[in-house]
Amino acid sequence: MDLPGPIHDFLLVFLGSGLILGALGVVLFTNPIFSAFSLGLVLVCISLFYILANSHFVASAQLLIYVGAINVLIIFSVMFMSGPEYDKKFQLWTVGDGVTSLVCISLFVSLISTILNTSWYGIIWTTKSNQILEQDLINASQQIGIHLSTDFFLPFELISIILLVSLIGAIAVARQ
Repeated sequence: MDLPGPIHDFLLVFLGSGLILGALGVVLFTNPIFSAFSLGLVLVCISLFYILANSHFVASAQLLIYVGAINVLIIFSVMFMSGPEYDKKFQLWTVGDGVTSLVCISLFVSLISTILNTSWYGIIWTTKSNQILEQDLINASQQIGIHLSTDFFLPFELISIILLVSLIGAIAVARQ
């Protein structure tokens, strides 16, 4: 944003203090609901930092994805898991866990073998990005979309799989 210097500096200090207080709240609150709301404050402050840096697309993606989806999912799972009727006495390993582990391991092995046996350089999408970018694109969000769907398609999908696995792991740890 094109703001005068003192206002810009004040907003940076204000957002920075909100970010630090929210991060301390995530770590220091003993109630997981308060920690999740503090995480929401941290993510909103980061989004506002992106707005100050004139990265409006990244700010909107931050708000929609992290605050609107991930933080709501974390709050929902914490509220769902921490009820008083939740039975804390459970078996460590059941038949369902074994079947689930077998299915997950087989999917993981098939994904790894597919990734290793695919010729990624022969895909047409990676060669089309230069032709598309030669055109005069209107704004940076179009360029980000083109790069994510062409040059960075595989890393983007791998990161989404890693985030999904980490979220499932966090829910599994929270249940114990």
